[in-house]
Amino acid sequence: METTQHLSEQRLADAWAELQAHANGGNALQADAYRLAFADPEFLLRRETRGIRFQLEMLKPDLAQQEAGIENTIVVFGSARFREPAIARERLAEAEASGDTQSIARARALLRNAHFYDQAREFGRMVARYSKGCPREDQLFICTGGGPGIMEAANRGAHDEGVPNVGLNIALPHEQSANPYITPELSFKFHYFALRKMHFMMRAKALVAFPGGFGTLDELFEVITLVQCKKAKPVPIVLFGSDYWGRLLDLEVLVEEGTISREDLDLFVVVDDPKAAWDHIVRFYNLPPASPCRAEGKAA
Repeated sequence: METTQHLSEQRLADAWAELQAHANGGNALQADAYRLAFADPEFLLRRETRGIRFQLEMLKPDLAQQEAGIENTIVVFGSARFREPAIARERLAEAEASGDTQSIARARALLRNAHFYDQAREFGRMVARYSKGCPREDQLFICTGGGPGIMEAANRGAHDEGVPNVGLNIALPHEQSANPYITPELSFKFHYFALRKMHFMMRAKALVAFPGGFGTLDELFEVITLVQCKKAKPVPIVLFGSDYWGRLLDLEVLVEEGTISREDLDLFVVVDDPKAAWDHIVRFYNLPPASPCRAEGKAA
């Protein structure tokens, strides 16, 4: 009889194997008092088990990123509606052919903002080029909300350089699919906005906010508030697109009315160039200007 034991040997029954055997036996997955609790969808989706779902949604992406060596991210936010210039030009041609004035106006705005797609893609390339020669623990990885538009562009830039990148997607009433440039094993889907926000911040070493709508503003002010209230360590917060943000936000009003301090305006910078965004992050962390890990064989 075999008596040799191994420290790493699993001591508990393999629950996944048990579930497979259950399914292979032709047993439908349905609510059943006799079924394993964690294999019962109806039970897990009850109101009373919401706390467990919070824990699971917290744990699954965390473990996957730990296993992949993703420790430091640069989070890129921005409109899901922007498109690359070639597609924007096609949309405008289609709109003009239709003669519909509202469609033409929307298509012109799409083309007007298409350069942000290219700039977000270039920023993603810059981050990836800098980091890909470094040891994994010193790399910076692009992380986005996982959808189309600016998110796609930033993921695409890292993908262009062959560097892993992260997407934190969310289930919405109008389904938002993960863009095709996210590293597959780092493409996550959330139900709870709160848990998704937590994951954005857990590994973020910088935030770059391109022009966007309510979702972008929500994430931007969440980060600014956390840093202002010292619930999170200071990180570089970069607003990309001075004309857009200048027209949208007049934060001097908050200073004049005494609702924020003058120094709170120093929590972020505004830039118009991918290199300027990257240079601000480099200065913040006093990183060497280029390829430190390849040149020196050590961390930045």
